[in-house]
Amino acid sequence: MTKFSAFLKDEAGAVTVDWVVLTAAIVGLGLLVFNFVRPAVSNLAAAIGDELGNAQNCMLNDTSLGC
Repeated sequence: MTKFSAFLKDEAGAVTVDWVVLTAAIVGLGLLVFNFVRPAVSNLAAAIGDELGNAQNCMLNDTSLGC
């Protein structure tokens, strides 16, 4: 019975479990933030793409650059 009680009192590895829990929490929060930020970034990227397309068309078609 002494080996079993020694096993129950042993704390080697408890720090590893703490780090696993903390890392999982950080990853979970990162995914949560990503889900909120993703639509705004996607809309911004689409708007930038549209503006670049308009600028390219303006430069190719209009020699006075009055767009």
